[in-house]
This record gives sequence, C-alpha cells and structure tokens, in this order.
Amino acid sequence: MKEAKLKVELIAHTPDPERTIATAAHMCYAGVTVDELKTKLSDEQVAKLLKMLITSGHHSTLEHASFTFAIEGVSRALTHQLVRHRIASYSQQSQRYVNEENMAFIVPPKVRANKEQLKAFEEAMEQTREAYKKMIDAGIPKEDARFILPNAVETRIVVTMNTRALFNFLDHRLCTRAQWEIRVMAHMMLKELKKVAPGLFNERGPICYSLGYCPEPKTCGLYPLKKDVIPEKKEKWKYE
Repeated sequence: MKEAKLKVELIAHTPDPERTIATAAHMCYAGVTVDELKTKLSDEQVAKLLKMLITSGHHSTLEHASFTFAIEGVSRALTHQLVRHRIASYSQQSQRYVNEENMAFIVPPKVRANKEQLKAFEEAMEQTREAYKKMIDAGIPKEDARFILPNAVETRIVVTMNTRALFNFLDHRLCTRAQWEIRVMAHMMLKELKKVAPGLFNERGPICYSLGYCPEPKTCGLYPLKKDVIPEKKEKWKYE
C-alpha cells in the first residue's frame, strides 16, 4: 500500500501583506488622500495599526492581503471539511481526469496504533485499488470508476484565503476538538504564515486563545468555559 505524506507550502502571497493592510487602515482612520496614502508608513506605525485592527475587531481591512497554499498528502475527508470555509478559492486534483490506479492513502493514527485494524485497513485499500484498476482496464470512465474510491484516498489542493478568512480557519481548526488531520494541516499553515507575516499571525491560535475563554460546549482545559471566570490570557499558546 502506498501511503501519502502531508506537505504544505506557501507558494504566493500579497507582497508586503502587513504594510498593505496597514495602508488600507490608514485610509480609514487618518482621512488621508490617495496621494498622501502613498507616503510610506514607518515600521512602528504598521505594527501599531495591525495591533489595533486585530484587538478592536476591525477585520475587514485584513481582507486586502491573501495567501496561497499548495497542499498534498491529505485525504478527501479533509478537503470535504476544508471547503466549508467558503471565503476562499480552491483548485483540487480531479478524480475525473487523474488516473488513481496508483493511489496513495492516509492512515488515521488510531488505526495505525491497532495492528489488527491496520491490517484490515490496508487490505481494504488494496482491494479498492485492484477493483478500480479492473474497471479502468475494462473501459469504465475514470469519472465512473472513482465512485468506489474511499475518503482515505490522497488528494492535492491549492487554497487561497485572505487574512480574515485565515483567522477564522485557524480559530476553528487549531482547536483540540477539530479533526486530527485538518488540525495538523492548520498548524503547518500557521508556521508558514508566521514566516512572512509575523505581525499578523504570531499571536494566532485556537479561538479560545483569542477570546480568553472556550466557546465550545465542553472545554479541553486550556481555557474555562464562557460561563466561568475568565482568567488572564496565557502567555503562550503551544500546539500539541
């Protein structure tokens, strides 16, 4: 059985995304003309504006900077969740046109940890691959043969989100209640974002980290539920 490996690469983004957002905010708050807007803001002004935007909730200006990721080694189960984030652009590998005879699969950690179930999983994947190949060899179109492919089959996708959409995505998909695969991918995306826009993403984490409390029905313990006393914000959120 061929197993896929998750890979996340930031392949493009708005040039100087932090300054682009700060410049848009400067128009909102300073009442400057277009010509005056061209005057370069200092690094200190950019940092101050970004902090104000994020803490005040004036997130519409965050939409002026976008980031594009190329992602591979993920399951169809993951991308079904990913596209629920509607403020984004997606280009996914097509099973209508790409032959899946040599398909790779994603193995859930809990399946891998159980030798008996891992063996059953691998056998099922191989049976699926063989059945798919027989259909293709028999002249069945790929768009019809794909109906037997499982959620575990690997796919690849290019995703573009603006900063505001990424904030929402990270809020929900870094949460410990998120499904394990998309949570791992979200963390890898965040690591890439911090490299090019630390002023925007260094303080990002699950939604509880931003709110100071857990909005879910049940907390993992990192922060108390909303109905409880809100403590001081933790110094550092760490991905686990």
